[in-house]
Amino acid sequence: VQLQASGGGLVRAGGSLRLSCAASGRTISRYNMGWFRQAPGKEREFVARISWSGSTYYADSVKGRFTISRDNAKNTVYLQMNSLKPEDTAVYYCAAPGNNERSVRGEYDYWGQGTQVTVSS
Repeated sequence: VQLQASGGGLVRAGGSLRLSCAASGRTISRYNMGWFRQAPGKEREFVARISWSGSTYYADSVKGRFTISRDNAKNTVYLQMNSLKPEDTAVYYCAAPGNNERSVRGEYDYWGQGTQVTVSS
């Protein structure tokens, strides 16, 4: 499974970005998919997850501002980020589990290369 994340960039506080994660080597329609981020000097943290059925889950820090979605026809997962804050600055990674039960436990097996998001104040 290969995951290609894109859409990062530099944006001012209050702005928006949409990240994309294109998958190949697997049809993602039956799998949960996740987004994570890692800021400089910090551990990687969970951002959002979308289940194979479309249910969504968010970290408290992004709830109400970020929206995860999927387009199974395009084998792609998205992360719409609105009302961005400087503390959202990080490298964002999309991830896929070997099976859905692992993702529920926070365990992912396949990772994209990451895309940098920088929010200026």
